[in-house]
Amino acid sequence: MKANYLNIIGLAYRAGKCSLGEDIIVRDIQQKRAELVLLASDIGPRTKKKITNKCHTYEIPYEIVDDRETLSNAIGKSQRVAVAILDAGFAAKIRTLLG
Repeated sequence: MKANYLNIIGLAYRAGKCSLGEDIIVRDIQQKRAELVLLASDIGPRTKKKITNKCHTYEIPYEIVDDRETLSNAIGKSQRVAVAILDAGFAAKIRTLLG
């Protein structure tokens, strides 16, 4: 089941429905473009606090998922600790698979 949500993240990335990078994710949260934010379990405390506070303020759901290596492999990039899903369909499917 865990591998399925990683496949959906990969599909969303290839479809151009993801944003990467702390500043871009925060901008997408503020503009309410982000439907779901995925954070690696080993994200740094300052980055985690910044992104989760923005999610709470703008009422964007977020999930803590696997470590940064697993999350990075799902999208084919290295050292990614956060991914914002910009499509409601992909976000709903990922949340369903995560439980």
